[in-house]
Amino acid sequence: MSSPNTNPMRAHRFAYDGLDRVIHERARLGVLTSLVAHPKGLPFGDLKQLCRLTDGNLSRHLQVLQAAKLVEISKRMEHKRAQTICRITSQGRKRYLDYLAVLEQVILDAAAAIKVEADGKSTRALAPT
Repeated sequence: MSSPNTNPMRAHRFAYDGLDRVIHERARLGVLTSLVAHPKGLPFGDLKQLCRLTDGNLSRHLQVLQAAKLVEISKRMEHKRAQTICRITSQGRKRYLDYLAVLEQVILDAAAAIKVEADGKSTRALAPT
């Protein structure tokens, strides 16, 4: 029997071709989902509240998303205070939608596998012994 580290299927059992690893992380998916719903962008504080992240966690995830060119960060003055605005880029929107399309395929594949399994069980139940 192979160990979990030597079995290639086991090592990548949660992988699915096409799932964008930058987007797939839960917090970053939440950030992009929030931003896609607000095309004009969101202030940092509002985004932090929507995603239920700390300042540091949100900052770090935004750095990753910005490095991947999925979001853009700008600063503006509002009521004599600097305000950080986060927006999804057009490339970010496209990659997000591509990610969702792959995720939809994962769901369809899982549903098909369940149906095949259920059909197999019902066929075996009806077969004479």
